Amino acid sequence: MEYGSIEREIHVEASLEVVFEVVSRPEHLTQWWPDEADVNPAPGATGSVAFHHGAPKEARVVPITVVEVRPPRHFSFRWVYEAEALPAPSNSLLVSFDLEPSGQGTRVRMTETGFRERGWEAAVLEETYQEHTSGWDYFIPRLGEYVARLVSTS
Repeated sequence: MEYGSIEREIHVEASLEVVFEVVSRPEHLTQWWPDEADVNPAPGATGSVAFHHGAPKEARVVPITVVEVRPPRHFSFRWVYEAEALPAPSNSLLVSFDLEPSGQGTRVRMTETGFRERGWEAAVLEETYQEHTSGWDYFIPRLGEYVARLVSTS
């Protein structure tokens, strides 16, 4: 395998504007992805996401830096899953959400890149790539489910 990037795509029945909020605002992120999110959706903003893995005291806190924000079509950030210093191109993975109109809804394309660029040994690269692949396979459908609940109540 190449282990270069992970790409997932989903169609949701909601406007670009609604979906952009869901992929970029902490109050929405926590409904489908991390257990906690502290981030301002502005280029250069730093923050974190946390995954509790069963209990808040066992949380894995992951630093993030917002890279690009182009409402309502694009949001990207870098994250360092090993909880190193602030994410930079040399030590992090880049996650991008690209949104496009599709029928009455929005096509969401998530891409995560930077695995090979980390310089990990083969076993670490494969394990991390597989871990993130499984994670996005779980979280992207949750994004769709959350958007569906959100628009059905508005």
